[in-house]
Amino acid sequence: MASRSADSPRTDTSRSGHGSSPSVDAVSLAIIEQLQEDGRRPYAAIGKAVGLSEAAVRQRVQKLLDQGVMQIVAVTDPLTVGFRRQAMLGITVEGDLDPVADALTAMQEVEYVVLTAGSYDILAEVVCEDDDHLLEVINKRVRSLPGVRSTESFVYLKLKKQTYMWGTR
Repeated sequence: MASRSADSPRTDTSRSGHGSSPSVDAVSLAIIEQLQEDGRRPYAAIGKAVGLSEAAVRQRVQKLLDQGVMQIVAVTDPLTVGFRRQAMLGITVEGDLDPVADALTAMQEVEYVVLTAGSYDILAEVVCEDDDHLLEVINKRVRSLPGVRSTESFVYLKLKKQTYMWGTR
């Protein structure tokens, strides 16, 4: 298991990471770093590394989970578990971005949605079984959303790096 120090793509992404974010002290960051190295690391081992008791680590981890600061999840390479096509979609929207982003977030194939500044209003990562599935998602579901003006697809040929070590550097 790996630990993500930010929202999973399937969680509510309305939190921007600014303003109302919970504050995370150096000890909590050290705990997150320990879990990013090994999401199954025992609390006693984490406690030894960060200078806390096992119970204190357990409480801090639960608080970090409850606040949405991190999640502990299994991270896979989709290509190795039966999903043969991944792509990033650049989406241009007319009007309010939120309804389009919310609809994308609700789609099972969409793993990541971010509102952006630049050439695209929204970037969405999709994981599909094959090219036909990807075409169905883009053509029938994404492009048919009210407000979607255009899309551009960036098909992944090979996954070279996937880490979730940010947040503690």
